[in-house]
Amino acid sequence: MNLRFIDRIAVEDEGDGDPVVCLHGLGGSAGVWIPMLAPLAGHRVIRIELPGSARSMRVDGALSIARFVECVEQVCERLAIRRAHWIGHSLGTVVAQHLAVAHPERIRSLALYGPLAEPSEPARAPLHARAALARTESVSGMLKIAVQTVAVSLSADTRTRQPLAIAMVRESVARSCPEGYARSCEALAEARSAALEKIKVPVLLVTGDEDAVAPPQAMRSLADRLTASPLVRQLVLGRCGHWTPIERPSECLREWIEFTSAASRLSARANRTTFAAGVT
Repeated sequence: MNLRFIDRIAVEDEGDGDPVVCLHGLGGSAGVWIPMLAPLAGHRVIRIELPGSARSMRVDGALSIARFVECVEQVCERLAIRRAHWIGHSLGTVVAQHLAVAHPERIRSLALYGPLAEPSEPARAPLHARAALARTESVSGMLKIAVQTVAVSLSADTRTRQPLAIAMVRESVARSCPEGYARSCEALAEARSAALEKIKVPVLLVTGDEDAVAPPQAMRSLADRLTASPLVRQLVLGRCGHWTPIERPSECLREWIEFTSAASRLSARANRTTFAAGVT
C-alpha cells in the first residue's frame, strides 16, 4: 500500500486492476473503508482523505463541495485514473454526485452509502453550530461531537453489540482537526444538490433503517431523480444507522459486488446492441 500526498491531500493507493475510488464522510478518513477492503482484492483501491480531514487537515482556505470535486479531479489526473468505480459515504456521496455531473467521463458507477443529495433544511443550522463548537472548544469540543455522533448516528444494535464499531467512529471524529472539521461542516451545511437527472451511470444507494441523516425516504426521493441512470439499486439495511460501511461492512460489500456485476452485464449488452446497429 502506498501513501501519497498530492498537494497536501493524503491518498492511500493499493492493489492492481480496475480502479475503485473511495470518498469518506464528515469526520471520516481512509480508515472508514478498511472493513470492506480485503474482499476488494483484484481492484486498485484509491482512498482519498478530503481537504480538512484526517491527514489532509493542513489544507488552507475555505472548503466547499466544488473544492472537494476539484481536489479529487486533481488526484485522478496525478494518478492517471481515467475512469473508475466510485464509492462514497455521507459527505463523500455529495462529492461523488457532483463529480459525476461535472466529469462524467471519470465515472463507471456510483455506490453511495448513507446517500445525501444535500442536507435537509433543518440540518443546516446544527452543522454550523457543530462547526462553532469545534472552533471554540477545540479538542474537548471534538470529543463532545464524537460522543454525540456515536449516540445519534449509530443504530441501537451497533451501540449494543459492536464495541469496535463504536470505538472506530468515536476515535475518527474525536481525532479530527477542529478547524478542518469546522470547515468541512460548513461546506456540507452550504451544499446544494447536483443535477441528478444528468447522471447517466449505474447507481447503488444503501442506507440504514435507523439512519437519521440519510433516512430511507430521503434515499428513495434521491433515487426518483436519477431519471437518466440505466440502473438504480436501493437497499435499506436492518438494525443499521448512518455509518453503513462500518456497521454492516459485509452487507455493503456483497451488495456492491452484485451491483457492479449487474452494471457490467448491462454495459456489455449496450455495447453489443450498439455494435449490431452499426454505430461506432
